[in-house]
Amino acid sequence: MNITVVYAPEPLVVREWLTQLPEGSTLRQALAHCGAFNEFADLSELLATGALSAGIWGRAARADQLLVEDDRVEIYRPLRVDPKIARRERFKGQGSRGAGLFAHKRAGGKAGY
Repeated sequence: MNITVVYAPEPLVVREWLTQLPEGSTLRQALAHCGAFNEFADLSELLATGALSAGIWGRAARADQLLVEDDRVEIYRPLRVDPKIARRERFKGQGSRGAGLFAHKRAGGKAGY
Protein backbone atom coordinates (compact mmCIF):
# COMPACT_ATOMS: atom_id res chain seq x y z
CA MET A 1 0.00 0.00 0.00
CA ASN A 2 1.13 3.54 -0.72
CA ILE A 3 0.51 5.82 2.28
CA THR A 4 1.30 9.52 2.62
CA VAL A 5 2.12 10.90 6.08
CA VAL A 6 1.94 14.69 6.48
CA TYR A 7 3.01 16.99 9.32
CA ALA A 8 3.12 20.80 9.50
CA PRO A 9 5.62 21.72 12.23
CA GLU A 10 4.77 25.43 11.87
CA PRO A 11 2.43 27.54 9.73
CA LEU A 12 3.14 27.46 5.99
CA VAL A 13 5.65 24.60 6.37
CA VAL A 14 4.58 21.08 5.43
CA ARG A 15 6.69 17.91 5.61
CA GLU A 16 5.48 14.87 3.66
CA TRP A 17 6.64 11.25 3.69
CA LEU A 18 5.60 8.62 1.13
CA THR A 19 5.71 5.13 2.61
CA GLN A 20 5.09 1.58 1.42
CA LEU A 21 3.26 -0.62 3.92
CA PRO A 22 1.80 -4.12 3.72
CA GLU A 23 -1.97 -4.65 3.52
CA GLY A 24 -3.72 -4.49 6.90
CA SER A 25 -1.35 -1.88 8.39
CA THR A 26 -2.61 0.51 11.03
CA LEU A 27 -2.18 4.23 11.58
CA ARG A 28 0.30 3.50 14.40
CA GLN A 29 2.46 1.42 12.04
CA ALA A 30 2.42 4.16 9.39
CA LEU A 31 3.59 6.74 11.94
CA ALA A 32 6.37 4.45 13.16
CA HIS A 33 7.52 3.59 9.64
CA CYS A 34 7.59 7.11 8.12
CA GLY A 35 10.46 8.52 10.19
CA ALA A 36 8.69 11.64 11.44
CA PHE A 37 9.71 10.91 15.03
CA ASN A 38 13.39 10.82 14.05
CA GLU A 39 13.14 14.22 12.36
CA PHE A 40 10.97 16.04 14.93
CA ALA A 41 11.81 15.51 18.61
CA ASP A 42 8.63 17.26 19.78
CA LEU A 43 6.54 14.49 18.17
CA SER A 44 8.35 11.86 20.24
CA GLU A 45 7.52 13.80 23.40
CA LEU A 46 3.84 14.03 22.40
CA LEU A 47 3.76 10.30 21.65
CA ALA A 48 5.31 9.48 25.03
CA THR A 49 2.73 11.59 26.90
CA GLY A 50 -0.19 10.31 24.82
CA ALA A 51 -1.02 13.80 23.54
CA LEU A 52 -0.25 13.02 19.89
CA SER A 53 -3.32 13.25 17.68
CA ALA A 54 -3.54 12.07 14.09
CA GLY A 55 -6.16 11.57 11.47
CA ILE A 56 -6.87 10.21 8.02
CA TRP A 57 -7.95 12.68 5.33
CA GLY A 58 -8.84 15.38 7.88
CA ARG A 59 -10.84 13.17 10.24
CA ALA A 60 -9.54 12.16 13.65
CA ALA A 61 -8.64 8.47 13.83
CA ARG A 62 -7.54 6.00 16.48
CA ALA A 63 -4.06 4.47 16.42
CA ASP A 64 -5.47 1.03 15.59
CA GLN A 65 -7.41 2.30 12.55
CA LEU A 66 -6.71 0.16 9.47
CA LEU A 67 -5.39 1.99 6.42
CA VAL A 68 -6.34 1.51 2.79
CA GLU A 69 -4.45 2.25 -0.43
CA ASP A 70 -3.56 5.95 -0.96
CA ASP A 71 -4.64 7.11 2.51
CA ARG A 72 -3.28 10.43 3.75
CA VAL A 73 -2.28 10.26 7.42
CA GLU A 74 -2.07 13.68 9.07
CA ILE A 75 -0.25 14.43 12.31
CA TYR A 76 -1.90 17.33 14.14
CA ARG A 77 -0.09 19.95 16.22
CA PRO A 78 -1.52 20.61 19.68
CA LEU A 79 -3.49 23.83 20.09
CA ARG A 80 -1.56 26.67 21.71
CA VAL A 81 -4.70 28.44 22.97
CA ASP A 82 -8.18 27.12 23.70
CA PRO A 83 -10.44 28.45 20.89
CA LYS A 84 -13.14 29.51 23.35
CA ILE A 85 -10.70 31.59 25.36
CA ALA A 86 -9.24 33.16 22.19
CA ARG A 87 -12.74 34.15 21.02
CA ARG A 88 -13.57 35.70 24.41
CA GLU A 89 -10.36 37.72 24.33
CA ARG A 90 -11.06 38.98 20.79
CA PHE A 91 -14.61 39.94 21.74
CA LYS A 92 -13.37 41.71 24.87
CA GLY A 93 -11.04 43.81 22.72
CA GLN A 94 -13.77 44.69 20.20
CA GLY A 95 -16.47 45.48 22.70
CA SER A 96 -20.12 44.55 22.32
CA ARG A 97 -20.91 47.43 19.92
CA GLY A 98 -18.12 46.55 17.49
CA ALA A 99 -19.24 42.98 16.86
CA GLY A 100 -22.38 41.13 15.97
CA LEU A 101 -25.21 41.35 13.47
CA PHE A 102 -26.19 44.98 14.16
CA ALA A 103 -22.70 46.45 14.65
CA HIS A 104 -22.93 48.65 11.54
CA LYS A 105 -26.10 50.78 11.22
CA ARG A 106 -27.15 52.85 8.26
CA ALA A 107 -27.02 56.58 8.81
CA GLY A 108 -30.51 57.61 9.94
CA GLY A 109 -31.65 53.96 10.28
CA LYS A 110 -33.74 52.64 13.17
CA ALA A 111 -32.19 50.54 15.89
CA GLY A 112 -31.99 46.87 14.86
CA TYR A 113 -32.20 47.55 11.11
